[in-house]
Amino acid sequence: MAPVEHFVLVFAAGLLTALATGLGALPFFFFEGISDRRNVILWGLASGIMLSASTFGLVEEGLAEGTPLEIGVGLLAGIGLVVVAHDVLLDVDIEPHQYEEADFKKLVLILGILTVHSFPEGVAIGVSFADLGLEGGTEFLGVTIPLLAVFMTIAISIHNVPEGTAISIPLTSMGVPKWKLIWWAVFSSLPQPIGAVIAFGFVRYAREILPYGFGFAAGAMIYLVLTEFVPEALAIGERLPRGGKPELVGGILVGVLVMVPLAFL
Repeated sequence: MAPVEHFVLVFAAGLLTALATGLGALPFFFFEGISDRRNVILWGLASGIMLSASTFGLVEEGLAEGTPLEIGVGLLAGIGLVVVAHDVLLDVDIEPHQYEEADFKKLVLILGILTVHSFPEGVAIGVSFADLGLEGGTEFLGVTIPLLAVFMTIAISIHNVPEGTAISIPLTSMGVPKWKLIWWAVFSSLPQPIGAVIAFGFVRYAREILPYGFGFAAGAMIYLVLTEFVPEALAIGERLPRGGKPELVGGILVGVLVMVPLAFL
């Protein structure tokens, strides 16, 4: 049985990634806005980071724990959950600029929709901590932390920054105070620490589902990249030469190049 301290540490890692989303609002303290070109690059960077984390982190670790079939089942389950959640929740079209205008009930609905996006990332953090306290990691505050957990926490934290920027852009156009931009950006990722703790509990108490957990998190994140991040970047880049595709590809390549070395530390 994992001690309470381990759950606290996993929650803290998930909270760290959520707080990183707030960093995406910081440029608006110094500039009036962010150009489409830079925005497309940021989305490409986020996509490259998540694809690297999913492939070189989750899938590779999953194959070390289980069979390709188990990973494949997990991948399909992750994709399936996101698809079903979209069908159930995303019939209601909610944009970040509506955050400020929402009452409590609307905020609960918004948080539920955000869970579709950020909960899988929390799951990825949780399963990456499966070997917390066991041999083969790095020491931190007297606890052995798996290197995969360090890799995933860094990857998702970096990935969350452009998400915070994307949330801040429409809010800025409404004249929302800059400090509130940070709050709403962090708000969008609040399901991550919750998902991390739930996933960690599952894989620690039912170790046999760990390969499925790795596949699930990877499938959900890869699907989100291909169906939301990349289309969002292309939509923003429509006014750029060649539709912003060079910026998107460049951002993806940088994201991959940044994360791949960390995967082999």
